[in-house]
Amino acid sequence: MATAFSDPIWRKPQAASTFQSLPNGERVDLAIVGGGIMGLSTALHAARLGMSVQVLEAGEIGQGASGLNGGQVIPGLKYDPEWLLEHFGPERGEALVNFAASTADAVFELIRDEKLAVPFVRNGWIQAAHTEAALKAAVNRDRQWRARGADVRLLDAAEIAAKTGAQGYLGGWLDRRAGVIDPLAYTSELARVATAAGVRIAERQRVVRLANAAGVWRILTENGLELQAKVVVLATNAYTDSLIPGLAQTIVPLHSFQIATAPLPPNLAATILPEGQAVSDSRRILVYYRKSADGRLVLGGRGRMALPTSASDWAHLEHALVRLYPSLSGVAIEKRWFGRVAMTPDHLPHVHEPEKGLLAVVGCQGRGVGLMTALGERIAGYLQSGDARQLPFPVSPIRPIPFHAFRQIGVAATIAWYRLLDALER
Repeated sequence: MATAFSDPIWRKPQAASTFQSLPNGERVDLAIVGGGIMGLSTALHAARLGMSVQVLEAGEIGQGASGLNGGQVIPGLKYDPEWLLEHFGPERGEALVNFAASTADAVFELIRDEKLAVPFVRNGWIQAAHTEAALKAAVNRDRQWRARGADVRLLDAAEIAAKTGAQGYLGGWLDRRAGVIDPLAYTSELARVATAAGVRIAERQRVVRLANAAGVWRILTENGLELQAKVVVLATNAYTDSLIPGLAQTIVPLHSFQIATAPLPPNLAATILPEGQAVSDSRRILVYYRKSADGRLVLGGRGRMALPTSASDWAHLEHALVRLYPSLSGVAIEKRWFGRVAMTPDHLPHVHEPEKGLLAVVGCQGRGVGLMTALGERIAGYLQSGDARQLPFPVSPIRPIPFHAFRQIGVAATIAWYRLLDALER
């Protein structure tokens, strides 16, 4: 993550937590591997349920995608209610729909109830349509969510032009349940309140081995330290390695690149996202954007599969920015950074329990802020009660993607092809 060309605009709050070193040989109820949003949310709620909790983070809190994403807090999943009901049945499907509808609430209620020092705006998220097919999909999505009482509505061409200030959209869909946050502040504040609730957090403690003996898990770190726990939760998502055999081969990790302009001049700021919504467009290789608390335009999208080596690796985002906002062609790009996200073949999060007392969650699909915040509370409830109904997603076996090593090559080729098709539709 540490390259000369990764410089985010997000900043930790000044009152950031200080974390403890890992005591060797300690025994806890719950060990969590990974200190991102999923791990910290699980830790906080588990501690509030009376469990002793240790979080082990390989790097520093907020160093991964939890602190380096675009900060969009979007409810829902990639699928709409009718699809979920059809594929999961009425009981599980209904539970999934209700859970999906609640994920943004989980974030903003946590910020409010815990008094987190997190800049945020909750004026909604716009899914912008640049083709008739995308507009038709928005109409179908709007019908399904409005039938459930969601605060959503369709936007015509004039409305989306006024709300975004961008060029090229035929219309779109506004979900007022959504919003934007500073993701690094949020992750840091989650760590702070978890620590206050009794959670121990140790940074720079990469876990290299898990072993179960007589119902007790031994967790060994790269530094030679050992921890014992009744239960282990793996919350490493796109940074998953070989700790659980086959798990890394169930996901396709992708890099999410971000750029931020200099603070916009007042005359431009008044016409670009004047109400502070977040936007995702309908292109095959989508871009997403919002304004930051200090008045910059922040735009993100998929980047190259290899680690970036120069500012030119963000050029595709700069081109997208000017395509949407020609008036920004002379505004400097001051910040560039990236994180890693995990996609699953079915575009749904996966919950695995390969052994008793060992749980793993992967696959945020780019909606991790709300999804992992809400799921962390459910995971904690499941660990405390043993009731699988606490989990919105069914526990599934680990199924590695066939020819996984070649899947990455195929994804890179597909991204290049989709970019070409998107360019032809402009």
